This record gives sequence, structure tokens and C-alpha cells, in this order.
Amino acid sequence: MKRSKGMTLLEVMVAMAVFAIAAVAMIQSIGDQMANMPVMEQRTLAQWVADNQMVEARLVKGFPAVGKKEGDTELAGQTWYWRLEAIKTTDENFRLLKVSVSDDDRFKRIVAEVSSYVRKTD
Repeated sequence: MKRSKGMTLLEVMVAMAVFAIAAVAMIQSIGDQMANMPVMEQRTLAQWVADNQMVEARLVKGFPAVGKKEGDTELAGQTWYWRLEAIKTTDENFRLLKVSVSDDDRFKRIVAEVSSYVRKTD
């Protein structure tokens, strides 16, 4: 009898099992990514608000006084609450600016935060 050149039933079953395991892992990974999309969207929007407020704070002429300033802004149909803190450092020529962004006005949950230093100019 001639030898046929093909795959045995066992080889086909092993190949199908490997493919099935890989497909299940890939589907689970895609499902996890889809579940995290709203969280990532919220963090991205909050980061944009924080970056915008930091740019505005750094554009103000003069050396910032120590203290807090709060406000809100609307982005993508949602109201975001931000807090700008000017914090004294050990060097009198520098201030730490910290912007915190929350989705509630009591800042129970900070969604994004940005920090930067500003230098006193003569």
C-alpha cells in the first residue's frame, strides 16, 4: 500500500486545540480592552483639562502666590472640576504648581493630576 502524505486525525485535533486556546485568549483580551474604554476615555479627557489649566497657569505673568484656586470647565459634554495649588518649595525662587481634576465638585476622586515648577524671574 502506498504511503499517503497527509495529517493524521491526532495531528488535526492537536492543531484545533491550539487554535481554540489562542482564540479564547484573544477574545478575552479584546473583551477586557472594550470594558476599559470608558475609563480610559474619562482619564484622557481629565488629563486634557489638567494640561489646559497648567498651560493657563504658566502663561500668567509674575510669580504665583502660595494658595489654591478652583474652578470648573466643560469638555465633551461633561463638567470637570479643577484645583490649582501653588505650593512653596525650599527654594524661594521656585513654586510647585499642581493641578488636580475631578469629576465631582468635592474632589473625592481625583481623575488626573499634573505638576510643574515655575521660576521667579527678575
